[in-house]
Amino acid sequence: MIVDKTVQGIKINYKMAGQGNYIFLLHGWGAHAGLFAPLIKLLSAEYTVVAPDMPGFGATAEPPSPWNVDDYTDLISEFIASFNPGKVILLGHSFGGRVIIKLMNRAGLSFAVDKIILVDSAGIRPKRSMKYKFKVFSYKTAKAVLGFAPVRLLFPDALENYRKRMGSADYAAASPIMRQTLVRVVNEDLTALLNSIKAPALLVWGVNDTATPLADGKLMEKLIPGAGLVQIADAGHYSFLEQPFIFNRVMKSFLQMKEGV
Repeated sequence: MIVDKTVQGIKINYKMAGQGNYIFLLHGWGAHAGLFAPLIKLLSAEYTVVAPDMPGFGATAEPPSPWNVDDYTDLISEFIASFNPGKVILLGHSFGGRVIIKLMNRAGLSFAVDKIILVDSAGIRPKRSMKYKFKVFSYKTAKAVLGFAPVRLLFPDALENYRKRMGSADYAAASPIMRQTLVRVVNEDLTALLNSIKAPALLVWGVNDTATPLADGKLMEKLIPGAGLVQIADAGHYSFLEQPFIFNRVMKSFLQMKEGV
């Protein structure tokens, strides 16, 4: 079932299925709730599953101004609370994992978090190589030159074209608001928040993940008290889509779902 509700003045599109205790699925950057369709089908046999399109993705409008992770966490917290769920399980893929890490460090939530599942989660800022630092320096230099009024008058599209050429695919595909949001999101390191997570935590990682490498999962396992890491071979950043049979077996075991589901 596809429905929507308004939170903070933003109409949130979300998918909902099943009955029982609540599981909320939070998607990654540039994705949408529709990618969770196979997982929703599995989990809805025993749970009420809710998967929102976060602001700026899927069928949900962009935020009114550039956001950071705290802004998304505020909205998701209110969104979850609006269901009066009592206790919940949270699953986050990539960027969705960032939001969960932040949420688990919030005091005074109106709901209890029973378990969390972080799938190829973001949140650990990578060490920057000299190549990356040179790329940033080159971009800032080009921005200063191409943004200079006389140059901009002569070459009005030059700066935008340079941004698209130098930026990531996510950056190039984003609107101006979402580009600024992306920069704020990826530059925040959440490592210091990991040891404050108290809920039982399952980490699931594709061994071949290059977006959020397996080393991030191993570090999260070390820092989150009692966390367990499952490594899925022959899978990358979208382990839940690339190896669904193994991923689903892991989910059913962690959630103690009945056999035959």
